[in-house]
Amino acid sequence: MAGLASLPLAYLLIRAGTGGAEAWEVILEPRTGLVIGRTLALAAAVTVLATALGVALAWLVVRTDLPARRFWAVAAALPLVVPSYVAALALIAAIGPGAPLRGAVEALPGVERAPELFGFPGSVIALTLSTYPYVFILVGAALRRLDPALEEAARALGRSRAGVFRSVTLPLLRPSIGAGALLATLYTLSDFGVVSLMRHDVLTRVIFQQYRTLFDRDPAAVLGLVLVVLTALVLILETRARGRSDLGGGGDAAPRPPGRQPLGRWRVPALGLCAGVVLLGLWSLRGPSAAAALAALLWPAGSSVAVAAAAAALAVVAAVPVGLLSVRFPTAFSRGAERLSYGANALPGVVVALALVFFSSRYAGPLYQTIAVLLFAYVVRFLPQALAGARSALVGVNPQLEEAARGLGRGAPGAFTAVTLPLVAPGLLAGATLVFLSTLKELPVTLLLRPIGFETLATEVWSATSVSAFSRAAPPALALIVLAAPIVFRLIERTDERDARGEALGAA
Repeated sequence: MAGLASLPLAYLLIRAGTGGAEAWEVILEPRTGLVIGRTLALAAAVTVLATALGVALAWLVVRTDLPARRFWAVAAALPLVVPSYVAALALIAAIGPGAPLRGAVEALPGVERAPELFGFPGSVIALTLSTYPYVFILVGAALRRLDPALEEAARALGRSRAGVFRSVTLPLLRPSIGAGALLATLYTLSDFGVVSLMRHDVLTRVIFQQYRTLFDRDPAAVLGLVLVVLTALVLILETRARGRSDLGGGGDAAPRPPGRQPLGRWRVPALGLCAGVVLLGLWSLRGPSAAAALAALLWPAGSSVAVAAAAAALAVVAAVPVGLLSVRFPTAFSRGAERLSYGANALPGVVVALALVFFSSRYAGPLYQTIAVLLFAYVVRFLPQALAGARSALVGVNPQLEEAARGLGRGAPGAFTAVTLPLVAPGLLAGATLVFLSTLKELPVTLLLRPIGFETLATEVWSATSVSAFSRAAPPALALIVLAAPIVFRLIERTDERDARGEALGAA
């Protein structure tokens, strides 16, 4: 699986290797160093903000008496399905040049000019709103799995709630926080739509310009390899930051859910935080919606759901063996396989698509421009999201449970299916949800690899926004939310049902 996921990397190596010394001269250009610095700064800022928002919202929704928790649990995850370029367009329409909100800010006393949106600030805002759900979903799933007895023991020994969170809860959440932060970083490194609309020159935008404007694509391949190197550095840093969190067996399945912590006087600020983040994240859905326009989207909507569901299932199946190998058998080989699996997620979608066009047209002609190649591209593109969910779930399962089942006569596959699989199901479901939502809005891969006549909601949104017909883009963007909401809601509902059963058993 890691080898298949590294096909885009092989494409870049072939392109860069055949380009000669002239192709590698692009690295020595002063502008390249500036672009790399902008890329790293953007990734760092988005990762920090998205992680802080995701952890805070997950804690409020799962562990406190926040009013309408189930509503906020669903609403906070929905920005994940809004294409990042649509979020950027919404920000431009709201606070860009000539926007009413910008005029209101500039009309305030002492304000001569509102802060500039284009460039770094707008890119950070749009990408933070697009990536914090990665952290929110994974950390929320981890919080629901934690055994509250550990935190209660710390409280009984005199720790304050803040001290318990810092010294007990946060270390236990480290694998999930790290996985969510890693996905946010990789998404930022690979994003093209936001930085293009915000006119911020980072590696993805420069690579796309090289592919689009120059006949010679070899320098673009070299820049793509630079992006791969940055991804490798991020993975190395994440592995070191992970520390010894993988070595412990974690907790077993939590026997009961934790009690809700009262917010008290912080209830209103907490509601304000949830409402502000969700409103900003879903701002792109404003505008008129016409029933006739939505009805015309039935075929693209069906196509989107079908390929997204298939991609989610295939990605989870592919991620489980990679995650199991890296958690249970941490060797140089397994770590290398895991890191290779993350490689394609940091590449622009256009590079992944062009790589598969290259290989499928040359070596798999009958499969070229078929649904099979499109699904394979989705799995390659979003395998890290399924792997993050699988890995964080497997870390929290004590392997002694599976060993006990084997001691009672179960074979290895039977013990895994009967004991481990039910315990890691919430993490696998969270990873599958991430893949499903990301596939719904994927654009470059779909545009380049879809069969002739195959349309999705993402391509409908892009067709409208590419000609600045923003009102025409509203119905397909709204349809994305209509499709995503029941899935996210059901995920939260099943978790709450399990928590309710646990509370009933605890009371009994």
